[in-house]
Amino acid sequence: MNTDGWLADTRASYDTVAGDYADRIRGALDEKPYLRAALMLFADLVQAVGGGPVADVGCGPGQVTAHLHDLGVDAFGIDLSPVMIEVARRDHPHLRFEVGSMTDLALTDASVAGLLAFWSLIHIPDDAVPTVFRHFRRVLRPGGPLLLGFHVGDESKLKTQGYGGHPMNVYVHRRRPDTVAAWLRDAGFTVEAQMLLDPDDSVPGAVLFARRPY
Repeated sequence: MNTDGWLADTRASYDTVAGDYADRIRGALDEKPYLRAALMLFADLVQAVGGGPVADVGCGPGQVTAHLHDLGVDAFGIDLSPVMIEVARRDHPHLRFEVGSMTDLALTDASVAGLLAFWSLIHIPDDAVPTVFRHFRRVLRPGGPLLLGFHVGDESKLKTQGYGGHPMNVYVHRRRPDTVAAWLRDAGFTVEAQMLLDPDDSVPGAVLFARRPY
């Protein structure tokens, strides 16, 4: 699979907008009670399997990583964009952040107790998602929970301008929860729950809970 082109575009785009993106979403969870509830449930599921390190994959500036930490989760962040990681380390110096790609996840097998990908799959093309989900399953411990969040829809749109008016060159992929759930099952996950968010909006969101079986 040749990932060089779109990965490079995604990295460069988020390097460009990192500072403005962090400013825009800072405190956004305060206005999202259903997302906070999903994160609290995820934290409870991690504790129920004994706790341990949790990977926030595609962490951006680290606001969700920090929220999980505040919920008692041993969370660390991974992001494709080195500048995003710089911002995350600046804003949350007490937490661990690493540069990395979910298409080639540099974590050892069965090394994390839980894994989160919150609106970070949206730039992954359909044909690359199975590889990503295989990595997610590989690095999760048996019984470990997975939480995904994504845009709902049936189309992909090219985003050429981003936060702060900076140029970007990334596709934003919207997907149906049933489609994502089927991909997870194909990768060996058990799907446990899914929730549609803001169904009356032009672009709803979804959260989906799955688990690597024992």
